[in-house]
Amino acid sequence: MSSMRIIVLTALSMLAFAGNSVLVRMALTYTDIDAASFTTIRLISGALVLLVVARMSNKTGRVQGSWWSAAALFVYAAGFSFAYVRLATATGALLLFGAVQVMMIGYALWVGERLSRLQVAGLLLAFAGLLLLFLPGLSSTPPLGSALLMIGAGVGWGVYSLRGQGVGDPIGISAGNFTRALFFTLILSAVLLNQLSLDRAGIYYALASGALMSGLGYALWYMVMPALKTSNAAIVQLSVPLLAAVGGIVFLGESITLRLALASSAILGGIALVILRRSTAQIEQ
Repeated sequence: MSSMRIIVLTALSMLAFAGNSVLVRMALTYTDIDAASFTTIRLISGALVLLVVARMSNKTGRVQGSWWSAAALFVYAAGFSFAYVRLATATGALLLFGAVQVMMIGYALWVGERLSRLQVAGLLLAFAGLLLLFLPGLSSTPPLGSALLMIGAGVGWGVYSLRGQGVGDPIGISAGNFTRALFFTLILSAVLLNQLSLDRAGIYYALASGALMSGLGYALWYMVMPALKTSNAAIVQLSVPLLAAVGGIVFLGESITLRLALASSAILGGIALVILRRSTAQIEQ
């Protein structure tokens, strides 16, 4: 794969991941669709696209996956939608990304990895940014309930990512997981049937989020990941909250407060220190 193709596919993947935040926020702000229906339509359309891609790329035609991974995927997708009912685009993306990375780093510690002093400093910086974000008494403090939902979504995505590490056919397995996740999201929609609310624009946003940003976005990312070093793949994802923030400004007229900018710098900078030091240590070993 040429360098230019790697750059283009990586950029498209990051734009797709950030685009999910923008589309969900737009749908739940400007349309009448409810969060449960958005989640269901998103997962259905994502599953259909991934099934098509998997059939085209997998000569055996096998679609795999697991129920545990599907449950983690559902926790992510549902928490993501319900959190964005009240969270700003940039805040939601930052909380999601931070929770995913903390989950991944926490797992590394659980299995015996040790942090250097620089990594500890990075974690402390990231947590200081999180504390700044939730400092009480300021009007720009994000709603606690919505923030916890987004952190839960990040934990779900972290679990999903950990379970998918090193799999041989990521697209086929993702197709199977998305398909299985429909079981959970259809139950959620049935439980919340009295809150059912649909409109044409909201459905279009959900279809775009599932088919384009999720289905095709993940397919592109899985194509380019083998060509990237592990450290590069992790670092490039630092751009997602920043791209989501730009999308929130352009498409939703949101503003970036000084506190959010400082908190973002601390959280993303701290995580970058941990990731970079981990990759350096792995090379030295």
